[in-house]
Parts: sequence; C-alpha cells; structure tokens
Amino acid sequence: MKFKIAILGAGNVAWHLAPALEDAGHEITEVYARDLEKAKQITERVYSAEPKDDLDFSESKGEIFIIAVKDSAIPEVADEVILPEGSILVHTSGTIPLDILGYSSASYTGIFYPLQSFTKGRKIELDEVPILLEADDEETLQKLKKLAKSLSPLTYVVRSKDRKGIHVAAVFASNFTNHMIRIAEEIMRKQGADFEMLKPLIIETISKSLQLGAKNAQTGPAIREDYETLEDHHQFLSYNESFAEIYKLISQDIIDS
Repeated sequence: MKFKIAILGAGNVAWHLAPALEDAGHEITEVYARDLEKAKQITERVYSAEPKDDLDFSESKGEIFIIAVKDSAIPEVADEVILPEGSILVHTSGTIPLDILGYSSASYTGIFYPLQSFTKGRKIELDEVPILLEADDEETLQKLKKLAKSLSPLTYVVRSKDRKGIHVAAVFASNFTNHMIRIAEEIMRKQGADFEMLKPLIIETISKSLQLGAKNAQTGPAIREDYETLEDHHQFLSYNESFAEIYKLISQDIIDS
C-alpha cells in the first residue's frame, strides 16, 4: 500500500524521512516549515512536493500528515493545522503522548516514532531503525504498520507510557553517552593529547557492551572499588566542578549497582 504523505517540519527527522518515504514508493505532497526556505531544502530532496509556510492543508491530497518538529512545538502545530476529512495525523516524538493530538482537526491520530538519532547530512539506513507505533483505532494502526514496514522490518506497537520509558533509556544510551565522549574530548584537549588515542577504546567499549551486556562488560576503578584511584581522579578534575561532580556521581552509581 502506497500513501500520499505531507510532512510538517523541516528539521533533522524530516530531512531523512522525506526521501526515505519517497524511495519506499510513497508520494510526498507537501512539506511545511514556518521558514519557507527551510521547507524548500526538504522538497528539493524529493520529486514534486510543494513547500508551504502555512498550516492550511484543507485542499491537500495527503492522507497521512507527519508532524516532525521539536517536542515543544507539537501541540501548537497540531492545534493550528487544518486537515482534509479522513486524514491521519501522527507525530514522531519519543515522549509526547498520543492524546496531545486529540484536539486537532484530524479524523484519526497516531504515533510514528523512529528510534534513532538523526543529523542532517549524515546518512541513516532506515531499514535498520526501529519504528514505534501507536493509534487509538485498529484501522489507523494497520495503515501505520504498512507505512512503517515499507521503511523498516523493525516495527513495534508501543503505548505512550511505555514509549516514554524507552525514550528515557534512549537518552541515557545515546545522548548521555555522546556527552561523556564530549567531556573526554575536552579533557584530552586540555592535556594537549590527541583524541584519536581514545577512539579504539570507545569502539571496543560499545561493541563489548552490546555483545556481553553492559553489566558484564563494566571495567574501571569504580567496579573494582579502587577508592584511591577514584579520589585521585576526582582531585585531578577539581579544575572543573561539573566534571568532578559527574565523575563522582557516576562512579558511585557503578559501585552501588
């Protein structure tokens, strides 16, 4: 089943999703952004979509309308968008509940959440990305399943309360891990050391964690309860109170676990 799809948003998710949906055989009808130039950046990646800077889609041929904006903007977009009769409105957030779309003009609503970190310009293979779905009625859910499976075999039906927990876990696994690497980069830079030295360690750590399970793969002074080294490292980080506190909190949580 092929769908006519409009995308409301022109950020990282839209940048990846629009061409992927088209490659899967669907038609992108419109792309909305408050800044028309940003909408054009997305429509240039697909065949014949119309860029829009207003939320009146009453004459659209679209069947599924995907809100792909930052979480805080979802309620406003959902409230203001004018949709044709019979349309399905979904959002791509990991944490915003389905009922936030309940007051929209859509006939049907749902969730279409790709569980991945998206960055413009960096290619993502969507057929390896889990897509989490939710809808209040079975017919809508079946359509979303068909849409999702056209992109990825990894599709899951997940209720809003469970999706929030998954999103929190994803923040720890992705965003926090990335931030730890940023801190490592800064420490290496302060020491005048080449960050390239840490790359094999980072790759091995992630690989081992996924293969053995994170608990079994844990190494370092905290799991050994080497308090002398922990205190030495904490003192070394005294030049940056935030880094020192992060080191102390995470080390203690490793010991406690």
